[in-house]
Amino acid sequence: MCTNLHKPFSFLLETYETEVLKTLGIWSAFSTTVMDYRPHPKSRSVIEQFEHQVQSEGRWMANMLGIDTGDPNPAERTLAGFIEQYRADTETRLGLLSWKPDDWWLETATFFDVTRSHAWIINRRMLHSAHHRGELVIYLRELDVRVPSVYGPTADTGGKVLYSFEGE
Repeated sequence: MCTNLHKPFSFLLETYETEVLKTLGIWSAFSTTVMDYRPHPKSRSVIEQFEHQVQSEGRWMANMLGIDTGDPNPAERTLAGFIEQYRADTETRLGLLSWKPDDWWLETATFFDVTRSHAWIINRRMLHSAHHRGELVIYLRELDVRVPSVYGPTADTGGKVLYSFEGE
């Protein structure tokens, strides 16, 4: 997917691309029957976590990086709807980001109440997304659902790196 891999900031695109695959793998591990599950009254439900991810990432990309893919919300508020919307939006973002010149990554933008470089902002976005993906891994454990690989094998992947259990 990523093009122009000779560029100094291409590692950010490669990282974003793999982080998206990991997020989609975790989302795909959920059953449609548990979308309203929340491990604690103060926690977001599964579907609310998906909503937060697509809305937050959509706002960061549009407002801080000028990468606008339109409404981040899926037409249908379902597991499949969120997966497909997120997959499509991130594919578009990767395409747009892959053509940014080197100096664009060093340009600054407002990050809430401070100024940061575009490179710093996208890195922080990935960390933010990883945090919420980690929360969802805990949800899967609490639901006694197998956890696919994130950064390596899990207790459920038999020592292999499997980002999805689909097609087993």
